[in-house]
Amino acid sequence: MTSEQKVDTLVTPQMEEEKGVWKDERVSPPVSESDIRKWAIASYWPEKPPQLFWDHEYAKGTKWGGIIAPNDFNPFAWPVERPPRQESNGPRSGRGQRGMNGGQVETFGVPMRPGDVITSRTRLKDWNERETRLGLTLFTETETEWRNQRGEHVKTRISTGIRY
Repeated sequence: MTSEQKVDTLVTPQMEEEKGVWKDERVSPPVSESDIRKWAIASYWPEKPPQLFWDHEYAKGTKWGGIIAPNDFNPFAWPVERPPRQESNGPRSGRGQRGMNGGQVETFGVPMRPGDVITSRTRLKDWNERETRLGLTLFTETETEWRNQRGEHVKTRISTGIRY
């Protein structure tokens, strides 16, 4: 097929197979008070971070009863082992090969605490395909879910990818 031929859909058979299927499960090392404190210092720099993220005595008197992590804390931020990089299959040009980030929305549940072990999993949640001024355009939603060792919801992220 040449780039001049009309493409009826950008939805692939692989996408059809993977829709709604959870995969890519990862388990974090236990969250430490030190990890939380360093993350908060870096996030709020040069200002002093809220005491809830580093002062054990102060945090005991809050509704949380102890130190919690900021919502943006990522226990997967510094992996010792990294997954191998995927090689490119040539230039990303032609219909359906160009893309951009369409943004993300995060929903938070219980806060992460020292000692928590977070499990993450991902799935292709849904897609919407339509004609735009760019031509045939595919909007995909990828859902990433985090839960702690008690099975409590920590965070859900819906990321939108756009291909045209």
